[in-house]
Amino acid sequence: MNRTEGLVQRKHVVKENSDGSLKENQESDDKKNDKIFDDGDSKETRLTLMEEVLLLGLKDKEGYTSFWNDCISSGLRGCILIELGLRGRIELERAGMRRKGLLSRKVIVKHDTPTGDVLLDEALKHMKDTDPPETVQSWIEYLSGETWNPMKLKYQLKNVRERLAKNLVEKGVLTTEKQNFLLFDMTTHPLTDNVIKCRLVKKVQEAALRRSITDVAHADKRSLALLMLAHSADVLENAFAPLSDEDYELATRRVRALLDLDFEAEAMRPDACDIMWAVFAAFTK
Repeated sequence: MNRTEGLVQRKHVVKENSDGSLKENQESDDKKNDKIFDDGDSKETRLTLMEEVLLLGLKDKEGYTSFWNDCISSGLRGCILIELGLRGRIELERAGMRRKGLLSRKVIVKHDTPTGDVLLDEALKHMKDTDPPETVQSWIEYLSGETWNPMKLKYQLKNVRERLAKNLVEKGVLTTEKQNFLLFDMTTHPLTDNVIKCRLVKKVQEAALRRSITDVAHADKRSLALLMLAHSADVLENAFAPLSDEDYELATRRVRALLDLDFEAEAMRPDACDIMWAVFAAFTK
């Protein structure tokens, strides 16, 4: 089977600037990359990877994530990087003759055309304005604010969970309430559209139970990314909990198989999203 079968074939149009240098027609590429995102749920509410991972982590009635989950913050930043990678905005520098590893290669802005998503565009601007470029591991730390370098704190994306929750409120998936927790009031976002949440949970379950998910050369990149990111953000159990014992064991075994993959080798495939594999490597090192 041809590895490129079923993929969007991008046609690159080369133009010449006034100074004689060559320039790719980025607009065509960007639209196609964004269309890949749109086509996934053409007649359904479209969610980004960040929104899907947050929705998996939110308690349906309470409207907030577990206080004991200290992984979701960095997990959401990983979602942002992969989302930008899948939309063709960023990539890794070439491995070069020395065969640099995924965690040593710098993140390069490929196209700076806005995505239309505020969080994605804010992160993209930070990467564009940073010279010299930084690694995926560094960007996860900077965007999370988990760095000892005070000069890098300006890159922190603030109130990410609240901003994503508001996106989901605008999409009709969540609502907004105020809850009193003895010493303080907290804004919460309980679930209003159970159909969307059930559809997301089913999507994760089916991806894990699908035999082809471990054949990453042909697996859907978004499904693969969602599984791995949900695991990294420690919210995957929420999707697997309703499964029967047999299916639960199979699903967890498939996820373990994905975690045992050689990420360096997978990133070398011609159609691979190298940013995605670098994020996986950063979370499993």
